[in-house]
Amino acid sequence: MNLIVSTQWVADRLGDRKLVLVDATMPPVGVTPAVDTRGRYVAEHLPGAVFFSIDDLSDHSSGLPHTLPAAESFGASMEALGIGKDDTIVVYEQVGVFSAPRAVWMLRSFGAKDVHLLDGGLAAWKAAGLPLESGEVTRERASFAAELKPGVMTTFAELQGKIARGEQILDARAKGRFDGTAPEPRAGLSSGHMPGAVNAPFMELAADGKMKSPEELREYFGAKGVDLSQPCTTSCGSGVTAAVVSLALELAGAEKLSLYDGSWAEYASRPEAVIVTR
Repeated sequence: MNLIVSTQWVADRLGDRKLVLVDATMPPVGVTPAVDTRGRYVAEHLPGAVFFSIDDLSDHSSGLPHTLPAAESFGASMEALGIGKDDTIVVYEQVGVFSAPRAVWMLRSFGAKDVHLLDGGLAAWKAAGLPLESGEVTRERASFAAELKPGVMTTFAELQGKIARGEQILDARAKGRFDGTAPEPRAGLSSGHMPGAVNAPFMELAADGKMKSPEELREYFGAKGVDLSQPCTTSCGSGVTAAVVSLALELAGAEKLSLYDGSWAEYASRPEAVIVTR
């Protein structure tokens, strides 16, 4: 399956009832006042696109930001949005590459078989002069029997085992936070990183709003000493941009991938967690 699809690929399939377009844009972190990404979606979106709110679709009982909900809850939410498990789903972002890969990961983790990321997102669509719509979109109710795939998500306990075994952990946070020289945006959390972790800031994996090529990504990870044939676990601040690293690893050829869903928000809050700074 081609994970990344072009604007023309999507344009050629407009009108196909099995095609579901999804805007999964989250507000950028640290911008005040907060960007109203849903309002921007209502103002303009790809024809027939629905809005996928990662915040709303997270487990609010976990005490952590953005963790996966129960499968039954996620499936019911997708059915209400009109997203079917067997549909061709194309996820896009309004600007850059930040949150859409998280939506791709969520959908695939719960069993959707045909999920893609739109190369360049809304900006590329507009640059190509393709049609836009405004207003809310209501699709017919769909069928989505969600079931979490084994191994796609790593828990804190599993992460501790991976650290002990020296498995590869890639951290998507900025270098300052990884090194412990810049503060975490969440109050009360120390910055730093997990023992043995590799820093792979998510913003280095894309250029001009598009994921870098598989060749560029293989070179990038190779320079970091990452063995793509071995298991890789990704992490970030709250589980969102870890999915950008996971996507980049998959594009580069890695197959044994898992995402630490609690990420640094959970890890740094646990008294038994070892935090490395440099």
